Amino acid sequence: MSSGTRFGIRFAPEVVGQLDAVERKYHGLIRKAIEAQLTHAPEQETINRKPLEQPAAFGATWELRCGPSNRFRIFYEVAISERAVSILAIGIKERDRLLIGGEEFEL
Repeated sequence: MSSGTRFGIRFAPEVVGQLDAVERKYHGLIRKAIEAQLTHAPEQETINRKPLEQPAAFGATWELRCGPSNRFRIFYEVAISERAVSILAIGIKERDRLLIGGEEFEL
């Protein structure tokens, strides 16, 4: 792929705090998933990349699932005209619960 098709990645300030709730050993895995899945065609639906039916509390319209048993959720927004992806939240899915920064959110 040419460098012209690459999307830049931006992180919302609160994402740093949300990562504190994720075991440190998974930080590299999450970073690699973001780099591999969201720098090229982040608005294309795949098995682990899905548009959200209604925007999440953070204003995200997309979700990336990654990690063991797809337990991590990365919520993001795509600005096609700016060729940028904004990571708005990172959480942990445990059974029927979604925890973002230690706080439970509706699914």
